Amino acid sequence: MKAIVTVVGKDTVGIIAGVCTELAAYHVNVLDISQTVMQGYFTMMMVVEVSGCTVPLAELCRVMDAKGQEMGLSIRVQREDIFEAMHRV
Repeated sequence: MKAIVTVVGKDTVGIIAGVCTELAAYHVNVLDISQTVMQGYFTMMMVVEVSGCTVPLAELCRVMDAKGQEMGLSIRVQREDIFEAMHRV
């Protein structure tokens, strides 16, 4: 199963490393990543594979939210199908 991870916050050194290290700790594989910095704000969207995740998706969402708070970021994890349904026009 795939999920979408979104990350938003003030740009600082180590954001990608911090997020990817946390995901890897739970055996979440990054399939695709896009990031940019706009006027000092960092934005990133990742497609990840969560089939091998060592915790339920709800727990991963909580873990990544806590990681985001620790780093001063907003980090959200959503199942791909729910993300697509929410953004369908």
